[in-house]
Amino acid sequence: MSRAASFTVFFSIASAIVGLVHYYIWARLVRDLALPPSTHRALTVAVVVLGISIPMVFIWMVAMRASVPKPILLMAYIWMGMMLLVLFLLLAADVARIAYTLVQRFLLNAPPQSPERRVATARLLGAGVALLASGMGIRALRNGTAQVGVRRVRVPLDRLPPPLSGFRIVQLTDMHVGATLGREFVEEIVRQTNALKPDLVAITGDLVDGTVEQLRDRVAALKHLRAREGVFFVTGNHEYYSGVEEWCAELFRLGVRVLRDEHVTIGTSEASFDLAGVDDYSVRRADGGHGGNLAQALKGRNPERELVLLAHQPRHVHQASEFDVGLQLSGHTHGGQIWPWNYLVGLTQPVVSGLAKFGRTVVYVSNGTGYWGPPMRLRAPSEITEIVLTSSGTRESNA
Repeated sequence: MSRAASFTVFFSIASAIVGLVHYYIWARLVRDLALPPSTHRALTVAVVVLGISIPMVFIWMVAMRASVPKPILLMAYIWMGMMLLVLFLLLAADVARIAYTLVQRFLLNAPPQSPERRVATARLLGAGVALLASGMGIRALRNGTAQVGVRRVRVPLDRLPPPLSGFRIVQLTDMHVGATLGREFVEEIVRQTNALKPDLVAITGDLVDGTVEQLRDRVAALKHLRAREGVFFVTGNHEYYSGVEEWCAELFRLGVRVLRDEHVTIGTSEASFDLAGVDDYSVRRADGGHGGNLAQALKGRNPERELVLLAHQPRHVHQASEFDVGLQLSGHTHGGQIWPWNYLVGLTQPVVSGLAKFGRTVVYVSNGTGYWGPPMRLRAPSEITEIVLTSSGTRESNA
């Protein structure tokens, strides 16, 4: 299937889902509330316009390859975030309402609610959902647009040479530089990163949402990143939407080393470890070419040495544990970005946020440095991650 055909199928399914979600929101917050005719019409128009705005913006950006005015884009993205919050809250309210009705009907033998009582209940639940979603949305917007914080994580590695204990890796991931995150954002991240005086900077994918031609000036500040052992990058899935070969060449021009299914040595002949990087999990290939080929990345290395792996998606950890990787650094999940989306992300990824252990392999999954879509974060703050490697004795393994 061609890329255009794949996009058409995906877009059609996504648009149908968005349409069904908006019908559900309209039914619960407009139709069931028995509002005055003028209010009913106004809210119906609002739900239709907001529902159409989401697929139309993506048609504008992807199919027409045109820049969307930032106010329109922000309106669509913010509503996308609010839509998720409203949807989850309505589902929770409906589950509670159905459970209450079943208890009343079958355990307490209560008579069915009158039509007036049903409307009153629908209005009460609707008002509660609207107020709670508004409060959560405002909080999420404040979190999403706040200055990115630094999260410090210590990781003991038993094969790390003692002279390298305290080695600091600053991980940046999922910056999603594009229509809503631009040059000033990148410059601030570079300033914060350099202030940490890292030994190494690792950018674990999804740096951009757009082509080199569109975003060259916005990412130019990356050339000012400073780290004693250099700046390294691995591809995420969004690089493949944006022109992966062109972006790899542009990052090389900016002084960033792109690791594509390969490894390098970090340190000196007296004390060192291996740093490997693989392409995004979604483009895995087994023919020896690029595409998340960990075996290719580790070819020729000494297995007695400590190994740190950069892999955009946490899903690589299962294979990483088979190859006795000491530490895997990943992103991709955004920590769920907007609670409770993290529970759905957990259905597709082995780790959503933070540290976890798979056999002898430790994986750290960052919440991400930027955001995708809505400039909103709820219970998943964005982060610049300072990973401090320490030398230790043999780690205990667990399932």
